Amino acid sequence: MKTIFSVSGKPGLYKMVSQGKNILIVESLSDQKRIPAYTRDKVISLGDIAIYTNTEDVPLYKVLNSIKEKENVQKITIDLSKLTPDELRAYFAEVLPEFDRERVYPTDIKRLMNWYNNLLDAGITEFDPEEEEKTETEETEETEEADSEEEDKKSKEEGKKVAKPQKTAVRKNATAPKTTAIPVKQQPATGKMRQRTKQK
Repeated sequence: MKTIFSVSGKPGLYKMVSQGKNILIVESLSDQKRIPAYTRDKVISLGDIAIYTNTEDVPLYKVLNSIKEKENVQKITIDLSKLTPDELRAYFAEVLPEFDRERVYPTDIKRLMNWYNNLLDAGITEFDPEEEEKTETEETEETEEADSEEEDKKSKEEGKKVAKPQKTAVRKNATAPKTTAIPVKQQPATGKMRQRTKQK
C-alpha cells in the first residue's frame, strides 16, 4: 500500500515510476498511462491513510480487508453513482460500524469503494503492510543480485577487480517508490554568485 498513490485532481490510483527534483512520474493502475505529478499536486500514499472512528483512527488497509471479506474477494457490484448518502453510510457501517459519521463524508466513502475496485482490477488483493514489505524485500534482493552479477561481468571484461556495490546504495534505489512527498526546489547557489561578483 505504501507504493500505491492517490493524486489530487486525478481519478483512480497510481504507482510511482520515477522521481526527479521537482516531479514524480506516476502510472495509472487502470490503463497504465503515465502522468507527471508536480510540487503543486497532492500525492498521498494509501499506506499513510487512516479512517476516523469514534475511538481511534483505523488504517485504510484494515477497512479494505473488511470490504474484501464482505464482498468475498470480489469487486463491489453496486452502482456507486446511484447510491444516496444514506445508502453509502449504511454500506460503510457494515465494514466499519464505529466510523465517525460527522468527519467521514459520503464522498470519502465512495472514493474508498472506488479505490477498492481499482485495486482488484489491478490484481491487488493483499492489503496488509506485511505482505507488501515481504514483496519489496524480495525485489531488493533480486536487484542486488542482478547488479552484483553485472559488476562481476564488467570486472572480468576489464581484467580488474571491481568491488560489489554496497547493499545500502541498491536498497535506496529499490525502495525509492516509498517516497510520498515531492522534493522541494533547491535554493540558488548564493555562494557561487557572491564569488562571481567579487571577481568582477
